[in-house]
Amino acid sequence: MPKVVDPEARRDAVVEAVFAVVRRDGLEQASLRNVAEEAGLAIGSIRHYFAGHTELMVFAMRAMSERLTRRLEQRAEPLLSDPPPANRQEATLLLLAELLPLDEPRREEATVWLAFATAARTRPELRPHAAEVHDGMRRLVTRVFDGGHRLGRLPAGTDVALEVERLCALLDGLTVEAILHPDRIDDTTLLRVLRRHLESLTACAPPIP
Repeated sequence: MPKVVDPEARRDAVVEAVFAVVRRDGLEQASLRNVAEEAGLAIGSIRHYFAGHTELMVFAMRAMSERLTRRLEQRAEPLLSDPPPANRQEATLLLLAELLPLDEPRREEATVWLAFATAARTRPELRPHAAEVHDGMRRLVTRVFDGGHRLGRLPAGTDVALEVERLCALLDGLTVEAILHPDRIDDTTLLRVLRRHLESLTACAPPIP
């Protein structure tokens, strides 16, 4: 009796193989043949689920985006509750920290994502998916600022659009520094920098009654 294969599980296994190859050898080495070898499959099995290399790379980018989105949604729930958490700033810190490589799973994720984002600069088929994640991060940060503004936790006259760009640039910069130069910045420093930035945004705000 032939073995029944779960197509979704098989695709997930192939995507994990893509991530493993990219982390170890770089995106340029994530050929169908190398991915198949990493997954312990024949290359024909890969082609059964993906028409070609481009389709596989796009699927892998979407899978990583969905994984990050699910994690952020879980972290965002306390901030969206009514009433909001008593220590909103700490909840905000934990939410934004999901975007930093603070442990091995997040370091691996950031390493792979930086490889995809860099490749998207010269590969038009990847560009829309990189832009989707880029825009999603800005929407998330904008929601954080809008919530703080409604609660009176930001100084009057705060340029929210500018602060969104400033915070996103900080998160991007910290991630790149941590991935490219892990010996120069540790997890504690990453969190301290993010915390200090959030504190600076509310330092001049009036006290909450």
